[in-house]
Order: sequence, then C-alpha cells, then structure tokens
Amino acid sequence: MKSLIAFILSVYCLSASAETIIIAAASNFTVAMNELISRFEADTGHEVQVSYGSSGRFYAQITNGAPFDVFFSADHEKPALLETNELASDRFTYAIGALALWSKTPELQLDQGAFLGQDSFNKLSMANPRLAPYGQAAVEVLVSLGLEESTSDRWVQGENITQAYQFVDTENADLGFVALSQIMQDGELEEGSVWLVPTELHSPIRQDAALLNRAEGKQAALEFWNYVQSSSAQTIIKSYGYQVE
Repeated sequence: MKSLIAFILSVYCLSASAETIIIAAASNFTVAMNELISRFEADTGHEVQVSYGSSGRFYAQITNGAPFDVFFSADHEKPALLETNELASDRFTYAIGALALWSKTPELQLDQGAFLGQDSFNKLSMANPRLAPYGQAAVEVLVSLGLEESTSDRWVQGENITQAYQFVDTENADLGFVALSQIMQDGELEEGSVWLVPTELHSPIRQDAALLNRAEGKQAALEFWNYVQSSSAQTIIKSYGYQVE
C-alpha cells in the first residue's frame, strides 16, 4: 500500500512540475531533433512542441514576437543577431552540417561534381539561398566549380532543405543539394547515389541555437537547453552525419 501511495505521489509531482516549451528548428535537423525530443520527454515528463522550417522565416517571426522559447537555426548569423539585439540570452553551436549532392538513381557518377557539368539531368534541386543556409552553400559550391551560370536555368528551389529533398525524393528533380542527415541512416546511404560535398567548396554550415528571452523562468526550457549540450545528445546528433564541437 505504501509503495502504491509513493508511486501515485511521484506521478502527481512529475505532472505538477511538467511544463510545455515551444521551439523552432531548421528543417534539416528534423529527424535528429525528433529523437532528441523523444528522449527528453521520456526522461523529464516535459512536453516539447516543435515547428520545422526555414531559418530565415523563423528569424523574421521571432523578431516580430513569435512565441518560441528556443531557436535552432541552420546558420550562426541569425542567433548571433538575436543575441546582439537582446532577443536571446545565450547561444551555442549545436551542429556543423554537411552538404550532399543526391539522386535517387543508383550508381550515378556524382563524385567531384563532374556530373553537374554534363547535360545528363533536367532539374537540380536546392533550398532557397535567400532563406536557407544549405541553399546558400549549394550556390557557393556551383560558383566554386564554375557551374553557376550553366546550371541556373535548371534550378528548382524549395523554401527550405526539406522541400529541396522532397523534389528529389518524388523525382520532380533529377538530383539535388540536400543535408547529409536527410539521406543517411546508421552511417549508410539509404538509397540512390551521393557525393559528399567537400567542405572547402562552401562556407562552414555552423548551426547555432539561441535561448530566447521568452524562455526566462521556464525550467523546462533550461533543462532542454542543457540536455542538447550533453554528451548523450551530442552522440545522437553525430549519428545523423553532423559534427559537434
């Protein structure tokens, strides 16, 4: 009987102290973030509500008062600006992203990007470079290879990296620049052909998180902030093809 009472009290205390936090996350981080949230909710009893999309749109929404507690951007500039403008109290680099050229067609010779200089494809997918850092990195790669002008009439742009991936996944584009994390599982390519783009061809994709002012006084937000920086969380992040500092 005593053990039953203790169990009921423990459940009551957990539910009484549980909180809900709202976060915004760059779409390239969707799969990794879903696992992080699942682990965090199971361990703490807190609830995390997450929206995925382009970092540019989230930044605009946050500066206009959107009710997010934590922002996981696909770049480092936007969280830095939020901190400079006193809309965020802290920030850190949670992941360093990797860019890949991917096609669902197996055994294509995509290495070194030479395929991009051929007339063997009709549509090349990428995220909108004005909104998404992965899209900006894709354009930098094409500039580095001297292929920006010759391929520009075949670009199809998604608002974010998820849409860029979907264009290729649904075969509305022959190939596309995607986040490595979108096409890898357990360290292996899920399907198709891939070229892991050398990092020297584009600026580093340093992905920073910002602890927003709205999170002040929210214990759950602080716990999630600390959890994502823990060694167990970093192991999960690395398993999806990211680097961590």
